[in-house]
Amino acid sequence: MHIAPWFIYVAVVLIFWGACGIFQKLSTNRISAESALIWLIVGFVLLEPFVYPGRTLFRYSSQNIFWGLLSGALSNLGAWGLYAAMKSGGKASIVAPLCALYPLVVVVLAPLLLHESITRMQGAGVVCALIAAVLLSK
Repeated sequence: MHIAPWFIYVAVVLIFWGACGIFQKLSTNRISAESALIWLIVGFVLLEPFVYPGRTLFRYSSQNIFWGLLSGALSNLGAWGLYAAMKSGGKASIVAPLCALYPLVVVVLAPLLLHESITRMQGAGVVCALIAAVLLSK
């Protein structure tokens, strides 16, 4: 059985982000969403030397730096929303899976902005995810 190289990274995301949902809820049980977000950023900064490829950081085009900064800002706003949802009483078992549906936005926008095609099977996956969101919210 051949496993695509990118699938290993997907497994890393699944495991670490899965565990992360528990720790996000534990942190917001005791501190504000804003404080939890600061500590999230500190965690990113501490880990960065181990995952950064070693190139000069500003060697990229201004457009690529802009996309990276915009991605970081949107990611942090999303993380704040997740922490705020948990802090305001949301259960980790409900909030984390609902927030994990964010790729649906990518599925909708990718054909429009990136000119990617979506197969019928992928469309069916979107429908299943939306059904899951409804079932989780009940």
